[in-house]
Amino acid sequence: MTHGAQGRGRATRAVLFDLGGVFLDWDPRHLYRKLFGDDVAAMEYFLGYICTPEWHGEQDRGQSIALACAERRARYPGYTEMINAWERRGEEMIRGVIEGSVEVLSELKGAGVPCYVLSNMERETWQRRLGIYDFLGWFDGCFISGLEGVMKPEPDFFVLALERFGLSPTEVLFIDDRDQNTVAAAGVGIPSIVFRSAGAMREELVARGLLAPAVTSGSGA
Repeated sequence: MTHGAQGRGRATRAVLFDLGGVFLDWDPRHLYRKLFGDDVAAMEYFLGYICTPEWHGEQDRGQSIALACAERRARYPGYTEMINAWERRGEEMIRGVIEGSVEVLSELKGAGVPCYVLSNMERETWQRRLGIYDFLGWFDGCFISGLEGVMKPEPDFFVLALERFGLSPTEVLFIDDRDQNTVAAAGVGIPSIVFRSAGAMREELVARGLLAPAVTSGSGA
């Protein structure tokens, strides 16, 4: 789970979190399954060739969602309704909050551990979600790609985020659900783990001395 040799051997002072896939169950398919119904092939074609990950990545880098969707509608007028949904129903791409992750964040905050967000997210979406999810206000700082013009897994994303928060690579732990991002973070010296579940994440934080082991009730005599 840990990338590189940095890992548990060094004291960790702060934790850096991704949001999508760690706290928020985000996937465009959560929305487009409603619109395409049983036609999975058509949905995958749309997400693979019309509203592609590369196209969406430019929004994560700061491009306006409205302008991006206007360009797609002009290029693919036969998909206007589906492209409009990307712009107007973006919150339906989130199925909910990932079970247990907010509780782990609450534990860390209760233990006095500084916590920060490092997320690829559109600027408009970030502003909207601040008003939807209360736990986003618990973080000590947030570095959002759409506001910064740089995104994961580019090394500068991590370097600039650390500079913003006044942290050094060896005193933090980065948690993300994508291997390419944890590998990139490890490449600039940041100990990193891939998120698999809130339970596994908590175990890693316990192993690093950031959280106390869970209390288990033993049987009485």
